[in-house]
Amino acid sequence: MEGKQSGSAEQKTVTELKAVSEEPYLEDKDAAAGGAEPAVAVDDVLSRPLGPTPSQSRFQVDLVTEGFGRPAEAAEKAGREVSMLGKSSEEAKGRFRVNFVDPSAGDETSGESGGGSSEGGNVSLQNGGDAMLNEGSLHSGGRHHHHHYYYDTHTSTYYLRTFGHNTMDAVPRIDHYRHTAADLGEKLIRPSLAELHDELDKEPFEEGYANREEGMPTGEAVATYIPDSKGIVKFGWIKGVLVRCMLNIWGVMLFIRLSWIVGQAGIGLSVVVIAVAAVVTTFTGLSTSAIATNGFVRGGGAYYLISRSLGPEFGGAIGLIFAFANAVAVAMYVVGFAETVVELLKENGTMMVDEMNDIRIIGTITVVLLLGISIAGMEWEAKAQIVLLVILILAIGDFVIGTFIPLDNKKPKGFFGYKAEIFMENFGPDFRNEETFFSVFAIFFPAATGILAGANISGDLADPQSAIPKGTLLAILITTLVYIGIAVSVGSCVVRDATGNINNTIITELTNCTTAACKLNYDFSSCQTGCQYGLMNNFQVMSMVSGFAPLISAGIFSATLSSALASFVSAPKIFQALCKDNIYPGFLMFAKGYGKNNEPLRGYLLTFLIALGFILIAELNIIAPIISNFFLASYALINFSVFHASLAKSPGWRPAFKYYNMWISLVGAILCCIVMFVINWWAALLTYVIVLGLYIYVTYKKPDVNWGSSTQALTYLNALQHSIRLSGVEDHVKNFRPQCLIMTGAPNSRPALLHLVHAFTKNVGLMICGHVHMGSQRQAVKERLSDLAKYQQWLIKNKMKAFYAPVHAEDLRDGGQYLMQAAGLGRMRPNTLVLGFKRNWRQADIRDVETYINLLHDAFDIQYGVVVIRLKEGLDISHLQGQEDEEDGKTPTQSLLKKGSKGPSSPLNLADQRLLDATTQFQKKQSKSNIDVWWLFDDGGLTLLIPYLLTSKKKWKDCKIRVFIGGKINRIDRDRRAMATLLSKFRIDFSDIMVLGDINMKPKIENITAFEEMIEPFRLHEDDKEQEIADKMKESEPWRITDNELELHKTKTYRQIRLNELLKEHSSTANIIVMSLPVARKGAVSSALYMAWLEALSKDLPPIFLVRGNHQSVLTFYS
Repeated sequence: MEGKQSGSAEQKTVTELKAVSEEPYLEDKDAAAGGAEPAVAVDDVLSRPLGPTPSQSRFQVDLVTEGFGRPAEAAEKAGREVSMLGKSSEEAKGRFRVNFVDPSAGDETSGESGGGSSEGGNVSLQNGGDAMLNEGSLHSGGRHHHHHYYYDTHTSTYYLRTFGHNTMDAVPRIDHYRHTAADLGEKLIRPSLAELHDELDKEPFEEGYANREEGMPTGEAVATYIPDSKGIVKFGWIKGVLVRCMLNIWGVMLFIRLSWIVGQAGIGLSVVVIAVAAVVTTFTGLSTSAIATNGFVRGGGAYYLISRSLGPEFGGAIGLIFAFANAVAVAMYVVGFAETVVELLKENGTMMVDEMNDIRIIGTITVVLLLGISIAGMEWEAKAQIVLLVILILAIGDFVIGTFIPLDNKKPKGFFGYKAEIFMENFGPDFRNEETFFSVFAIFFPAATGILAGANISGDLADPQSAIPKGTLLAILITTLVYIGIAVSVGSCVVRDATGNINNTIITELTNCTTAACKLNYDFSSCQTGCQYGLMNNFQVMSMVSGFAPLISAGIFSATLSSALASFVSAPKIFQALCKDNIYPGFLMFAKGYGKNNEPLRGYLLTFLIALGFILIAELNIIAPIISNFFLASYALINFSVFHASLAKSPGWRPAFKYYNMWISLVGAILCCIVMFVINWWAALLTYVIVLGLYIYVTYKKPDVNWGSSTQALTYLNALQHSIRLSGVEDHVKNFRPQCLIMTGAPNSRPALLHLVHAFTKNVGLMICGHVHMGSQRQAVKERLSDLAKYQQWLIKNKMKAFYAPVHAEDLRDGGQYLMQAAGLGRMRPNTLVLGFKRNWRQADIRDVETYINLLHDAFDIQYGVVVIRLKEGLDISHLQGQEDEEDGKTPTQSLLKKGSKGPSSPLNLADQRLLDATTQFQKKQSKSNIDVWWLFDDGGLTLLIPYLLTSKKKWKDCKIRVFIGGKINRIDRDRRAMATLLSKFRIDFSDIMVLGDINMKPKIENITAFEEMIEPFRLHEDDKEQEIADKMKESEPWRITDNELELHKTKTYRQIRLNELLKEHSSTANIIVMSLPVARKGAVSSALYMAWLEALSKDLPPIFLVRGNHQSVLTFYS
């Protein structure tokens, strides 16, 4: 569509197909077609080869129907639809497919253009939209020379639309919102605002992203091939989630310990135990479903869900312990399997070595087999899980059938079939051996874990958003019902105590029977001293009750191996996702995946080694409660994630799963924390300590990731609410703090200025780095967008608590006015303007000096305080900076500023070396010296407040404040006592007060001569010129110093020169000097003379602050 060439076959086809596009509201078809000739027959359209035209068109346009992929049916259906267009526009289901034509393909492509290849390999335009991929082509390859391409929109191509004209504007498309790392197709770049808005003769600048997305491209998107996804195994919700969760939840507990729990707690409390566990897991399942449906879910399971919700700090902490918990859980399940096998070997007298070593041998062989299944691929692992589930279901069925077949030889062992007497007797609790409800609950609850087995392989699910909620919640429901059913069944069939001795049958009917066994003609009263059978004594009750006991053993094997296999797969997947995010740089090697499924083979080997180590230790009783607590910590944080995201009210929190509630999620999180202590209090404390330690570590490391977490959203919400609340509070002198707008330009060009101001604003007041971009608006806007993120990041990396505020203006004065009026928010607005001294003012363009001085006048007009900072070596190091390092945004100069740096490759001259030394001096702890405060004029107290704030900081705390004031020789003592009283009322410590009685003495003649020589180039000398010429010069060059002005302000000029002499006399060794800034009356003192005053006052001195407050009190002695 490069141009409009009327009469060409391409143009006709485009306009003809526009007429039949799916746009029922376009009634004027001639207008839509742009006045094209009447439409040709559809058969012509379908049969005509649309190869490259003389205009070298890049596209072919075919009519494609909903039945795309069946050429004959497609053509026939398209013909019917076009013929019925006049009857009902609703029935017109035509689509457009635009094929990219490879010029090198020649005529080979033309024969295929009309057929609608079943490969689906062509890029299509639907509804006249952008180039997009046909749904069937997302995972398919092309044939011949038809390539899969995604087009970038940074071209001059005009896109075909159904709006009656050609336009570049893009219609809403899912591909515009993808990340570049998306699994299901490449990200398309919509036309930028500059491309749509700028003049056509200008080159659009690079796309800028105001709202950064994870994985977003930084340059132009180019046409890329679709990744070949053949052979990738993706699971549905049944095989991927439901089966895994059911297998993980149905563990050894079902067959070995559930009957004992019923014996201890009774049927009633057993159901309560199961129900409470189900409530906790259901709440967690609802929360998991909410997070999983709030956007596309990648691999990583619980780690991915938590990290993307709460941020990398919580995610990194939980991800590591959750992966470790799964790895150790493999050992737990394998040891459980090995113990069962060893029991069978012991019964049959076929022990290999001894009980402990047999467990180790069988466990090692088992974990090697699990490693083989896992490495073989997810498909084999899934098949193994299905087989194990079938065995498990058969074992449960075997038990249920067995309950209806009460054989006489089982009655001495306590099994009588369903009896009301047994049900009533077993309904209440009978806690023995110091067991309680909570201890029994602690033993059962680990059986309810495993609900994240499906979510843990989220990267291998075809549709995680649908599969995780359905599979997880249904698995919780099914397993809970089965647990309750078996608990009620076994409690209704088996008595608590039985001897197993057939001789305990009661021959004569007793009248005083109190037990169910007695009523069923068995006397088990001897069990008060201990028996081997019954719910309380025999862990193999389910085997005894079942119809075929070996099947129960097979069920135990299935439960242990399936849980072990699920954990063996989960741990590496979670760990791989954690390593990919580079939260812990030392583990980056485990991020690598192999094969089309991106299998974490290194993670499998690590999991194997961890599991093998714990199997060989074979002492899992201590670590088992820690693992359970690790799982529970993950559940608690998933619940808290949903509560936190809901509380933050982020617009991005829009789960498709609606059946959740933030308060239920909070209750779920609290319940998980309570259960942690119920299971084992010291393990719970240990878990908290580990999570907290990892959280602190990740927070300290500050990984460079941005996932749009709810922590960010809540931070913003809190900041917004507090800012609004603050806006309703009137300012009070006790709460005054210097909030500084620093005219830094690029922040890294004047680091000393930033460090000095940061020294008294850190954790106290606002600090904004103002940067005025001048020149072409287009270029300045481009620079502003790129600098905004870059320099804010620079401030953060250099631990500057400041904001970067760039503006575009015609000159520095306008930019400064914009910033002073608009910077800040509510009460958090600057009140003090900070500038570096214009050191090169005598060599610079005098108009720049005029702008600089006018900036000071503007600050006073807007009621700002003003601080001018001067270092005799200078502040600006931008001339030492080279090209920026693209990787971390740091400049070579920054490496120069680091301690121990060897410097640049070429040596610096002496002046530049001194400049660098001066730049770094405020980053170090200051030596024991003085901060000299020359508080000559009362400006409201800012001149005194800044040095006080400096001494309150760690680097400056060894410095003492000396105060200098003006006075008369005949009352020096009185003035000193008055100032001491004032400072003590202000509660400001000082080391000395000096009253300068000779401040009004005439300066030395050589200093006056030097001053006159300095201002000579800027004088007007109107007395030596004609009046008319002098007036014109003054009008055209208002900055010039007139003879009259110089004479009028001679006293003030001499004062600045004299003060410089006194400063050199008294403060030449001070760490820093803070002095009252002289004020020049606007319109009465020329810019050159005011600049000369500042020069004369501050030259050849230690670092000096020239400070002038806005003459509103910033100090008070009232409480």
